[in-house]
Amino acid sequence: MKLYDYILSPSCYKVRLMAALAGVTLETRAVDFHPGKEHRGPEMRQLNPAGTLPILTDGDLVLTESSAMLAYIAAGSAPAWLGRADNSVEIALVQQWLAFSPRLTASLGGARLHQMLNMPGDIDAMSAAGVAALRELEMGLFEQRERGMRYLAADRPTIADIACFPYVALAPDGNILLDPYPTIRMWLRAIRSLDGFIEMPGIHRLHELKPEPEHTAEES
Repeated sequence: MKLYDYILSPSCYKVRLMAALAGVTLETRAVDFHPGKEHRGPEMRQLNPAGTLPILTDGDLVLTESSAMLAYIAAGSAPAWLGRADNSVEIALVQQWLAFSPRLTASLGGARLHQMLNMPGDIDAMSAAGVAALRELEMGLFEQRERGMRYLAADRPTIADIACFPYVALAPDGNILLDPYPTIRMWLRAIRSLDGFIEMPGIHRLHELKPEPEHTAEES
């Protein structure tokens, strides 16, 4: 599989992250998204007429929607990430949160692009929509916690979590703080602690905190 990639794109990162968690090796091809706008050039338009990233190819298959890429990677190597086939509630929740994730891209992602790359957009409207989406996500995760579950659709992570994770984790880049959302912060921490987790600029692994050294009387 080959991923046409931009290192600072949360949508590209979620595909790299899913592949890492599933133990899949991706070939990556860097695309000059900014400032070159290579994704809108003729080569990229042949693969994706919409002129967006990411793009994933596997032989003759070309995927241009990140949620489809997550499902394709999971189906081939880690089907448990799709949700249990015999659990209709789990499957429905995975699909519901996948459908929700573009709202995070449009709002939190739009605010981030505006603040970091001066992309045009109504920053007030994007920020308001981002806050509304975070409140909805916080409530969904809180209800899951009440059921004894740490993740969006199940007692383990699914592609729904990976679809939503990057834009939420990077919300502060768009000046939208996560301080009011304690359940979201616990969820972010749970994902960052997964075996196989990889980083992108602005999203780091969890590190063990070293205990403070004890001071002796002589040092005081």
